[in-house]
Amino acid sequence: MTCFLDGYDYAARRSGGRGLEGFRDWLLADHLRRQSSFGWSGLIAQIALPEWDFVTDLTPEQETHLLDVLFDLLDRYFAECEASAELPL
Repeated sequence: MTCFLDGYDYAARRSGGRGLEGFRDWLLADHLRRQSSFGWSGLIAQIALPEWDFVTDLTPEQETHLLDVLFDLLDRYFAECEASAELPL
């Protein structure tokens, strides 16, 4: 999923859109409320699975939960951008 969204981000920016610009900062400010060196995909994992050690393989249930959280957060982010007339497309 990360590769797909990175591709979307690249294509959107290449076409003059914002892509996922600001998504990482939005995650930090609205959901983690602390600094992190992780990219957006690592931040999603921290939000979705705070107990996960990033070493152990994810179970199928954890992977499903992680994707559910990812799409929920993307929906919320895009809705906020649209509401503020800053649609990142």
